[in-house]
Amino acid sequence: MKTQMNKKTVLAAAFAALSLGVTAGAFAQSSGAVGGTTTDMTSAGNENGGGMPQIEHQGDIAYVSGGVGSDESAALKRAQHQWPLAMRFTGPGADYLADVHVRIVGPHDSEVLKADSKGPYMLVKLPPGTYTVHARYKDEDQTRQVHVSKGPGARADFHWNIQ
Repeated sequence: MKTQMNKKTVLAAAFAALSLGVTAGAFAQSSGAVGGTTTDMTSAGNENGGGMPQIEHQGDIAYVSGGVGSDESAALKRAQHQWPLAMRFTGPGADYLADVHVRIVGPHDSEVLKADSKGPYMLVKLPPGTYTVHARYKDEDQTRQVHVSKGPGARADFHWNIQ
């Protein structure tokens, strides 16, 4: 009788664990939880897909940065023609840089964006106007003036000769 009861307990525990797993999966799908699966074609489960990193927002400004891996780099290069401002950060020998501190200032010295790049490319959706882009890598600052028009096309390339 004890053996029969142990088998029932084991079967009940296995059934409970299986039910819990199915329930948790259904909850994750219905809750909009972010995360990729082996069957989705998006980048790490985000909505952008095609290797594109997640689009972020700061106030009314949308931006995306990255490009460390080849898929992400190719996706950002393709997408730069759809964004008003495209920036690239390189080091000695055209090495790609990440962790560049970016600050964009608009008319009347108003700060529009302050963010750190997650890779060598940063794309920013800005309204038309003239902006000053301040980029800092390690202890070296650089500044570029950019004029953003209604469509894409403004570029700012930054290059540092420090490791």
